[in-house]
Amino acid sequence: MLARLSAFVVWALVAATAVFWGLRMVVRAPAAPAHAVALGEAAAVRGDLSRLLGAAPAAAAAAPAAAPEVSSRFKLVGVMAPKAGKQSQAPLHGVALIAVDGKPAKPFAVGARLDADMVLQSVSLRTASIGPASGAPMVKLEMPPLPPPSTGTLPVLGAPVPMLQAPSPALPALPVRPPPGPASMQREAGAQTQ
Repeated sequence: MLARLSAFVVWALVAATAVFWGLRMVVRAPAAPAHAVALGEAAAVRGDLSRLLGAAPAAAAAAPAAAPEVSSRFKLVGVMAPKAGKQSQAPLHGVALIAVDGKPAKPFAVGARLDADMVLQSVSLRTASIGPASGAPMVKLEMPPLPPPSTGTLPVLGAPVPMLQAPSPALPALPVRPPPGPASMQREAGAQTQ
């Protein structure tokens, strides 16, 4: 009895292991949606581990880090702007979805502050202009071009539809019977009288 119980336990573990690894190999993780923004490693908490291990704190660096170029700090993700004819009548309307310094994108209305000194000055169909509040635009952000549209041809109406598979020659042809109607009823009645 003990041998049967131990064999059952061993085979149950083998089956559980096989199911686990089978599911692990078959199931794939879901893909990230196209609009997802990847966060860089800069968002992770960083610290000086030497202080944690008992070393004296290091002197702060005297030279500040160089500021990144202004145009590389902003990325235009989306635009909602008035139509071309109405833009001259209402230049202060529109919203742009802009990612600042690699952070997730946020909506900014025309005239809203992006930074301490940068303001969203105007938006158009696929662009947004950024600059100081009372000056000329310093940066013009553009949306990436749209992919080319899919092309193809539609079938002609009334054209014969090609068969997916040729009929098998091994199958016998079935007789075609006309639909029931007055003519076919007369033929059946004539066949019964003979």
